[in-house]
Amino acid sequence: MQYQDIPSEKLLHIHTLGELKATGYQPKSIKQELRDNLIQRLQKKEKVFEGIWGYEESVIPDMERAILSMHNIILLGLRGQAKTRIARLMVDLLDEYIPIIQGSELNDDPLEPLSSFGKSTIAEHKDHTPIAWVHRSERYTEKLATPDVSVADLIGDTDPIKAASLKLPYSDERVIHYGLIPRSHRSIFVINELPDLQARIQVALFNILQEGDIQIRGFKIRLPLDIQFVFTANPEDYTNRGSIVTPLKDRIDSQIMTHYPRTIEIGKKITEQEAYIKEPQKAKIKLNELAKDLIEQIAFEARDSEYVDEKSGVSARLTISAYENLMSSAERRTLINGEKETFVRISDFVGVLPSITGKVELVYEGEQEGPGIVAQNLVGKAIRSQFIQYFPNPEEKRKQKEKNPYRAIVEWFGEGNEVDILNDLSNSEYKKALMSVPGLESLIKTHHPNTDENIRLFMMEFALHGLAEYSQLSKKQLTTGIQFKDLLSGMFSMPDYEDDDEFDDR
Repeated sequence: MQYQDIPSEKLLHIHTLGELKATGYQPKSIKQELRDNLIQRLQKKEKVFEGIWGYEESVIPDMERAILSMHNIILLGLRGQAKTRIARLMVDLLDEYIPIIQGSELNDDPLEPLSSFGKSTIAEHKDHTPIAWVHRSERYTEKLATPDVSVADLIGDTDPIKAASLKLPYSDERVIHYGLIPRSHRSIFVINELPDLQARIQVALFNILQEGDIQIRGFKIRLPLDIQFVFTANPEDYTNRGSIVTPLKDRIDSQIMTHYPRTIEIGKKITEQEAYIKEPQKAKIKLNELAKDLIEQIAFEARDSEYVDEKSGVSARLTISAYENLMSSAERRTLINGEKETFVRISDFVGVLPSITGKVELVYEGEQEGPGIVAQNLVGKAIRSQFIQYFPNPEEKRKQKEKNPYRAIVEWFGEGNEVDILNDLSNSEYKKALMSVPGLESLIKTHHPNTDENIRLFMMEFALHGLAEYSQLSKKQLTTGIQFKDLLSGMFSMPDYEDDDEFDDR
């Protein structure tokens, strides 16, 4: 029986080098290990990167090719594109356990010891050398590149106290305090935001990537480290905040480009998977698909907005936070009104605004508008984009007076009527406010006849917002909600000015 065929529970009962040799164990590089396990997964048609959506035809095939080629990898993409998540999932392609010499700092392979400790231990104990087992979850190291990262952090430095206590010169390997990279021998090592690493630190990685040499305070030490390197970088950082030095970039074998979700459906899968919705919220709050679509549409609108810096990107964290805040907004209503259950409303999207303002980088024009106004505009554009997926285009129907499905609604507001949809209305008050608008319920029943009452009420409010976005109605932001009224009366509702001369000038 070969080592690879032995069940994990039996492996853990092997405690000496002699016992390990008897299993037929042979050393294997980490890149070969990843390759072999990937081949098995592909042959069995098993999913390799679980929980990664939207990359099935792009990033994941590139990752699989890079692993099969036994390459070091850099994932290049804007923030919130699952770069680090993909790197962490590579751990699942490692063997469940590997043997090391017990007490080794560098995960020394019992048959190919790397450190002086490992070599001396083998020389002293031979087949009685004690071994330990390392689970694959412990074979992953991640470091965020920041300007204060030093060579000592990554590679190591001499330890004066150790040199003095052992009475050894600094040139002796035994006085070295190893950094993160040597300690990641036989592991996956990830450096996030590589361009933020100072150029002189990047230079220190050259020989490690190519020849396996490390140099500490002028003493060259030959350590053929066995590491799977994965780097991540943001193209914006690449050009503005920092850069990857050319020789280092040349030593990274595969550069893989990531991207944002290309469809609403993929975005919804990611958001629902990542959002943390508490059990009490799930029990008492009903959320329909249209509300989920609107959450994703906001991110799509932000990525196309002239007010948002497209080079910075709009992270998937925006939709995740927005989804959580939307549910909390509805939950807050139930607590205020003493209700046991409710459903999400368009008015609950007021709780989404803080999730937008903190997640988008604005260009100069956006800064002039203000983050709050930009966030409201993005929600409005999302409603406008989704509205024509559910109802006829109001701009086209405006010219067809006899066949205009919005005629009764618009005419009622044109008679001077108005309706306030406040953020914290109880379920009954909310229904009463919407049912007071003639033609609104019949619009929903005509175009979506099989909806239950909760979704029908949601779509009634959605219709009001949609008509406002298509300039059929006026929508005024109140302190505690939204007021809908006739478009013309809304246009002539001017603020009072204390200075009449200033008003005339305007």
